[in-house]
Amino acid sequence: MSKRSATEVVTEGQAFTKASSSGAKREPAAENEMGEFEDAWEDEIESDEEVIDAEAGEKEDGMDVDEVMPAIEESEEQPSSTSNVFIPGIHTLQEGEVLEADDSVYLMRHTLNVDWPCLSFDILRDNLGDERQRFPATVYLAAGTQADTAKNNEVRVYKMSNLHRTQKDGDDSDSDNDEDDEDLDEDPVLEHRSIPHLGGVNRIRAQPLPPSSPLPPVSQSYHVASWAETGKVHIWNVRPHIESLETPGYTFDKTEANKPVFTINSHGRSEGFAMDWASSGSSALRLLTGDIVSKIYLTTTTVSGFNTLSQPFTSHTSSVEDLQWSPSEPTVFASCSADRTVQIWDVRSKGRQSVAGIDPAHDSDVNVISWNKITSYLLLSGGDEGGLKVWDLRNVQKRGSSSPTPTPIASFDWHKAPITSVEWHPTDASTFVASGADDQITLWDLAVEQDDDEMTESSGEVDIPPQLLFFHPGQKDIKEVHWHPQIPGAVVSTAITGFDVFKTISA
Repeated sequence: MSKRSATEVVTEGQAFTKASSSGAKREPAAENEMGEFEDAWEDEIESDEEVIDAEAGEKEDGMDVDEVMPAIEESEEQPSSTSNVFIPGIHTLQEGEVLEADDSVYLMRHTLNVDWPCLSFDILRDNLGDERQRFPATVYLAAGTQADTAKNNEVRVYKMSNLHRTQKDGDDSDSDNDEDDEDLDEDPVLEHRSIPHLGGVNRIRAQPLPPSSPLPPVSQSYHVASWAETGKVHIWNVRPHIESLETPGYTFDKTEANKPVFTINSHGRSEGFAMDWASSGSSALRLLTGDIVSKIYLTTTTVSGFNTLSQPFTSHTSSVEDLQWSPSEPTVFASCSADRTVQIWDVRSKGRQSVAGIDPAHDSDVNVISWNKITSYLLLSGGDEGGLKVWDLRNVQKRGSSSPTPTPIASFDWHKAPITSVEWHPTDASTFVASGADDQITLWDLAVEQDDDEMTESSGEVDIPPQLLFFHPGQKDIKEVHWHPQIPGAVVSTAITGFDVFKTISA
């Protein structure tokens, strides 16, 4: 990203990427170009009559004077410079300065504003195909609002369509004859269907579906769970709402569809933020919910419907901040807490106590965790101090063990405020995305190794971790970020002003 005055005309910015990024850069104009150009006119033109004669003569020679006019404008531009690259934590925006994105490092970048902010969202599966690369793109989301009063809140099913490829500056020979309009930078379209929801939505999660499986037919349920600030967890069937967005003219019974399929009342009046659906193992659905008084409840499906087990899991001593089921073991899950620990659980263990843990995992509250879906012994955590840590779960302490606290296999202190969201890439075991209260979204790749020569030349005034692929700014008060599982490399984030949808050249 580049810094510029809000009143200054800037034609190209520089998004923060690794120094080895191959993003296109404009060649600066020669230093003596303006002087030579002005001298030629100054010497040859002395009166209006001579100007007219010169124009007539040049046209007779086949020269079009209009072709030289853009050179006057170009000569007034400031050449791009790496000194304008904005590095968080080192540079600060002065009064009147704003960040401007360099679209040459984005394949897609859109901002969609909403009337009420959403603290949480999840990506819904669609029938548009997997591994899709073509533009314009379409994305379906489930989100929960934070309205002005409790009764005005909603669970919303969003359809974001017409997400075109980002138009880049400069010549692009590959797109000159593109008949698919892939490079059109048109406005996206945002549609939604609403479900009334009493109380703000702290977190929302969609029922996971097996990779490459189609969306269930409209006659079957597709569940979304919402954690309400009232202390209740509601489970909804959003399949009719998706169908009404997909199929023009489709109608459904809103009275019935807008009722929760099931409500979890086990948490009493204690609200919470931690929630996760299981995606592996048995055909029965399993949902974990954790609250601010350290209790975790398990809800499963039976022949008669949903049922919440009466006995909670109780090893934490403070608020449960996040939950993650193991991607490979159907009875195992992980949790993190404001008590600074990460705990590992097995639902088969008696007493509903954790079987292993990392104590302490961070120097302050552990806000979020993500379990690697490909390398199942890797767990990523983000703390209130801004730290990101990657853990090898084969080294965690068994409950009651006197072994020392394990050391993370990777640790990053780039963010300067609490981490608000982390997520491993769905198909790349070494890549993850993180967001923080410092208004940053960062993309990381653990497979990148240190290049001492490159780092010495490129970083200069700051030690930039070589694993940091990309920095995406622009949003304020970022709450959550997710990879889109069906659009490789696409990232969606939510903040106080709305949603960002982007795809970079580095992921």
